[in-house]
Formats: sequence, C-alpha cells, structure tokens
Amino acid sequence: MLLRTAGLLMALVIGAAWVVPAGAEAPYPNRPIRIVVPFGPGGFADITVRLLAQKLAERANAQVVIENRPGAGGITAGNAVTSAAPDGYTLFVFSSGIALSKSLLKSMPFDPATAFAPISTLAQFDLLLLVKADSPMHTLRDALDAARVDPQKFNVGTINPGSTQNVTGELLRSASGIPMSVVPHRTSAEVLTSLLRGDTQIGVETYAALKSAIDAGQIRALASSGIKRSPLQPDVPTLRESGIDAAVDGWNSLMAPAGTPRDIIALLNGHVRAIIGDPDFRKRMIELGGEPVAGSPEELEARLKSDIDMWAGVVKKAGLEPN
Repeated sequence: MLLRTAGLLMALVIGAAWVVPAGAEAPYPNRPIRIVVPFGPGGFADITVRLLAQKLAERANAQVVIENRPGAGGITAGNAVTSAAPDGYTLFVFSSGIALSKSLLKSMPFDPATAFAPISTLAQFDLLLLVKADSPMHTLRDALDAARVDPQKFNVGTINPGSTQNVTGELLRSASGIPMSVVPHRTSAEVLTSLLRGDTQIGVETYAALKSAIDAGQIRALASSGIKRSPLQPDVPTLRESGIDAAVDGWNSLMAPAGTPRDIIALLNGHVRAIIGDPDFRKRMIELGGEPVAGSPEELEARLKSDIDMWAGVVKKAGLEPN
C-alpha cells in the first residue's frame, strides 16, 4: 500500500513538472533591461536616461544597461528596437525628432506611429534662438532686420540636417521670408564655436545642449520656440511673441517594441512616474536643462500622433522636400 501511494505521488510530481517546466521564466524582470539611446554619450538625453536607469534598477531589482546607437536621426536605434522581442527587456528613448523623420523621409524601416508601445514621456524642452553675448541684436526683430539688410551674409547655425533644430531654422527662414542661410553642423559644440567666431549670427539649440555657455554669459537667447515660455528661461519670449507665427516643442520619452504586454507597460510606467516625481530627480534634471514630465501611455500615444501631424505642417511650411 505504501509503495502504491509513493508511486502515485511520484506520478503527480512528474505530471506537475510537465505542466510547469523547471525552466519556467520567473516574474518580470528576471534579466537585464536594455535601454537603447539614439544619441551619443554625454548629451541631455543620455545623461538623464542614465540617471533614470539607476533609479529603475533599484525599483525593478534588475540590472539596466544603456546602449548608445547614434546616427540617421534615430532610425538606426529605432530599427534595433523594433527588431527586438516585445518582452520588456528592450526599451527605447524615443525623441520628438523621430516623429519629424516621418515627414522628412520618403520611406522608413518602421512607422513611428505604430512600431512602438508608449510607456511615458520623460522630459520636454524648447529650442532657443541664440546670439553671441556682445551682439548688437537684442530681440528677434533686431535679428530679422539685420538679416534683411544682407541675407547672403546672415547665417543660422544648427546641428545636422533633418534635426529638430535644423528644421526650426528652416522654418524661421520660411516664416520670415528672408533668404538667410541655414548652416548645419555636426555637433552642438560646433554650433557654439561658429557663433563665438561670428561665422553664424543665430544659433538654434536647446538650453541643455549649450547650458554652460548660456549660464557663463558667452551667448544669450533672443527667443524660444515653444508654445509658451519655458520655466527654465522665463524671461525669453516665444517666437509668436516675437512676431513669427510658429511653435516647436521637443520631448523625449520611453517606449518599447509594439506588442509588449500591457502589464509590463503598466509596471514600467509606474516606475517611471515615481522616479520623475521624486524631488531630487526633478531637481537634477532641471539643473541639466530639461523640464521633467511624466504621463500615461495613452497621453504619450496621443502626443506622438499630434506631433506627426504638426511636423508635417512645419515641413510643408518650411518648403522642405522629403528625401
């Protein structure tokens, strides 16, 4: 009888092992989470995401690894993410510039509107129209008046073609009706150098990218591109306040490949919102030059769709042809 009972118990154990294999995956996360950043090390997005990753590792009790994949306006990095399994272990720092790419490129390896599962916005920022500190131009109107005198010698410096900064420069040229030159540079540092050297008369860049030079008084802002004045630069008027009917707001967010389970998205959203809501984290992000903003996946999805439509209008207004 004992032998028969023991045999029955053994059969139940073997049967249970077959239903729930010994190698069954533990609850998420149980291995390192990779966050792909479409920019090189050292920039605002990279630094802030590294700060976020440290906090996320603590909250999720898992290693979080940053992978920088700059190039092609975020397309290279985005393609790597869309090719990954939708299991929550590959995340993506999606920038508003990728929404812009949909209007600038004739074809893309993925559709920004459908290829990702939104998690949360991370930060938002506007662009500044900057001049050298000792420039005689003190308002955007001053700058446009100077440009009208000799457009061929008035240059607007931005980073690479197709960037939010570059398209904003093209928008300024188009909206003002002045045939000034928009000159792309490889890096923000080169934009600063060209301003200080006098090669360009206006630079278009984020506060975060040129914060040290702005805070040191080497350069100053004539206008900002946002819908409203930035809390980081409250004394700087917007483009609309300066007579240019245009507005551009940039943002960074966290996304996953489309198809990532909703419970994982909800878990990550909760972590991100808690991290960004922490006063110390917010203080550090503001010091770096960005405005911390978190939200729901639904809010981020709506913002992405709205931005794609907005950029289509901006690109058309600037007279740019998709490549």
